[in-house]
Amino acid sequence: MHKSVLLEEAIEYLNLKDNSIIVDCTLGYGGHSSEILKQIPNGHLYSFDQDSEAIDYSKDRLSKIADNYTIIKSNFVNIKEELRKKGIDKVDGILYDLGVSSPQLDEDYRGFSFHKDAKLDMRMNRQQDLSAYNVVNEYSIDKLTDVIFKYGEERFARNISKAIVNSRPINTTLELVEVIKSAVPMKYKKDHHPARKTFQAIRIEVNNELEVFKKSLIDALSLLNKDGRICVITFHSLEDKICKEIFKSVSTIRDELKNMPIIPKEFEPKFKVVKVLSPKTDEIKDNKRARSAKLRVIKRIG
Repeated sequence: MHKSVLLEEAIEYLNLKDNSIIVDCTLGYGGHSSEILKQIPNGHLYSFDQDSEAIDYSKDRLSKIADNYTIIKSNFVNIKEELRKKGIDKVDGILYDLGVSSPQLDEDYRGFSFHKDAKLDMRMNRQQDLSAYNVVNEYSIDKLTDVIFKYGEERFARNISKAIVNSRPINTTLELVEVIKSAVPMKYKKDHHPARKTFQAIRIEVNNELEVFKKSLIDALSLLNKDGRICVITFHSLEDKICKEIFKSVSTIRDELKNMPIIPKEFEPKFKVVKVLSPKTDEIKDNKRARSAKLRVIKRIG
């Protein structure tokens, strides 16, 4: 079963009260939501997910703890709109755990894993049209190269894209792995799995993950009550960079105002970065998926 990374730290820094209104933007299999629910007996938890299997599992898990929760089947890009439908315009805490859950990776047929054979899929929302199959078999060399280089930070992106286009049609994950292996130097294969970065890039493209996260996080900031907090757990540098830049933009004084003797109140930052931390060594040993994780916490002060 999926282990939630930085679980204790995220719960601690959400600073939960018994009557808190909390949003878990990434319900998954209910690891964080379960712990949140235990600590807000007089509050309410709103949890977002678009994966029907994850929702069914978590509904059963959460119902054994309490009933003061609502699961919203929607992408968290719609956080503001969906909460407004429920009559909620301010909350006390918001959590993002941007890792793909272990069951999604482990279930062969979802097509997320480069270790298991499956149809090329990678859709978080299985009702959407665009899948990994479309990206791999329909994108031009230039567009594929751009995706793999930008989202995978893969230095052999061009070579891999050419190999993909020359090997079409590619139907399964392991077929794609073999094509990627054929396109990179032998030494590169010894350092790490040669398909890891390309699979990450295709998954991000299929689910539009970075743009979705950026819009959602900006909206999330506007939903916070005073002293409310957002905790974001990222797993690769592109997500972390977006989070870091957005947090910095709302928690620092604009450069042109820094030398003023008195900063007008309306220009003072409304937010403060509380913490940035990584998993402890023991957690990384116990769960290798934790090794690249980072937790950033911000709170509303104005």
